[in-house]
Amino acid sequence: MSLLNTLNLTYPIIQAPMAGGATTPELIASVSSFGGLGSLGAGMTAPDVLDSQINTIKTLTDRPFMVNLMVLSEQESSTFDTTIPDWLSHYYQENNIECALPERPALSFADQIQVLYDNPVPVASFTFGIISAEQVQHLQGLGTRVIGTANHPLEAKAWSDIGADAVCVQGVEAGGHRGGWLAQSETDPLGLLTLITQTRACTDIPLIAAGGIMTGQDIKAVQTAGAELAQIGTAFLTTDKCGINDIYKQALLDASENKRSAETRLTRLFSGKQARGLLNDYLRDFARFESAHELPPYPQLNAMTKFLRGHATNNLDPEYQSLWAGQGVALVRQERTIELLERLVKTL
Repeated sequence: MSLLNTLNLTYPIIQAPMAGGATTPELIASVSSFGGLGSLGAGMTAPDVLDSQINTIKTLTDRPFMVNLMVLSEQESSTFDTTIPDWLSHYYQENNIECALPERPALSFADQIQVLYDNPVPVASFTFGIISAEQVQHLQGLGTRVIGTANHPLEAKAWSDIGADAVCVQGVEAGGHRGGWLAQSETDPLGLLTLITQTRACTDIPLIAAGGIMTGQDIKAVQTAGAELAQIGTAFLTTDKCGINDIYKQALLDASENKRSAETRLTRLFSGKQARGLLNDYLRDFARFESAHELPPYPQLNAMTKFLRGHATNNLDPEYQSLWAGQGVALVRQERTIELLERLVKTL
């Protein structure tokens, strides 16, 4: 059975699960009701809020949707074992920004996945790590399809080995955080078509392609390469149902209209984990601290830079926000979500 049928979709389109408020219930419901798979990026969402959002999505659409969580150990999510870097501390002092670190750098993954056990969803996907075979079976027993994320063929094979229903292979072109966890995925990042081909050679698990996909032609290209579905993120960021702030959205549109550079950069400077975003002053000003041994790991640095990003947002300043975007950002448009979807399927 094809993945399209397994997930009960009309079109081979998944709206990427972008955490931090981009994926509103209204966006998800619009995509799912159209016949694609809307996705909630819930890795940074408190369990009670996640439960509420799931209920809201269920009232807005009777079609399948997906919830995505970030796999972190209890140690990773609960512990600060590094201090704020001197360069970041100096920036806070110079700009009179208060920086009171929370008790823990990230939410408890165990508490978040419990929500999916108690309030089952049609599809659950995972990034930043891998869950256990027992957790996969538990979710599947509740009627939930399970999708892993991979930046390297070995990661995709690991998901296949524990019984996942599909894997999203995320090429180096993709915006936002890299979803893999093995060292190999960072040392020699693979482009999407190479990643699909190499993954197809080592596992027959159904594949979803992500990274730089902006048009119907792109969807057909990744299907020809061996993926069944396409996961699209950046193109949705400038649509009406997306929840990102207006300054971020305008920076993306400016990149598409040659009002600012459309150059993107893989960086650890915002969170401690590699992520792709538009080049801005923050990435230029602190580029010398980019090397991994200079930076606290994820999610610790992410918690430490929250105040910098919040200050920039409050001051309508795109230059110190994390402007996550993929390499296809020059093709974004200001349009309704439904218009993007209709445009994508027109050439399929």
